[in-house]
Amino acid sequence: MTTNHPRKTALVTGAGTGVGAATALGLARRGYDVLVNYSKSEREAREIEAACREAGADVLVVQGSVADDADCRRLAAAAAERWGGRLDALVNNAGISVFAGDAAWDALDVEAFQRIYGVNVIGSFQMVRACLPLLQAAGGEGCIVNVSSVAGSLGIGSSVPYIASKGAMNSMTLHLARTLAPTVRVNAVCPGMITTRWFVDGIGQQGFEKMKAQYEGATPLGRACTAEDVAEAIVWLVDGARTVTGELLQLDAGMHLGAAPRLAGAR
Repeated sequence: MTTNHPRKTALVTGAGTGVGAATALGLARRGYDVLVNYSKSEREAREIEAACREAGADVLVVQGSVADDADCRRLAAAAAERWGGRLDALVNNAGISVFAGDAAWDALDVEAFQRIYGVNVIGSFQMVRACLPLLQAAGGEGCIVNVSSVAGSLGIGSSVPYIASKGAMNSMTLHLARTLAPTVRVNAVCPGMITTRWFVDGIGQQGFEKMKAQYEGATPLGRACTAEDVAEAIVWLVDGARTVTGELLQLDAGMHLGAAPRLAGAR
């Protein structure tokens, strides 16, 4: 069934900063009402709320950790109450990592794996489970976009637990795309390096600048993603990709192609 709510609706986890914030604003500008979820960054979530309202959206701001199933159900219930039991889009953006080099085995323990999986994999599943009845009430227009990473397909990234969690998210995306069709589409975006505060917080400004230079020098397009680049792809998968499901969209400036020498005279 569908409701009479006049606008489409979306729930974006981890929407206080970075890719999540850019996505919430992008969807608001596209005509969606938005639930902005955050775990810690209330001040920044309120700033995104104001920007989305300026774009014409009705906005809910709800604190909660996707690692907590009760919080996931509370987020879904808040969206259902506000917008009449229908949700057009769920964007599973909330994610965490630890930064540990390939040889830093002592920096990784069971707790690190459990914490990262609890948010990146289990949290995303819990959000899908909580929101599924609302997505199925969208008259065949429901969709889920998981924010994954090239780490999950290339096996490189900030740490082994993070890499493994994004590989699991990719596999879960494919499974859900099969099992939730035809009423709900499920896709993932897989960015490479994104020029957000997340990297700076993890490795420091100097480390960030070094990594960015290395990344830009090694990719065919010679650039890293911005949060807005990733958000544009997410908004397209939500609102423009009516026949797309089960895709793991690489947003990595061609990094997955591998380094290759340029031909003489090529431009």
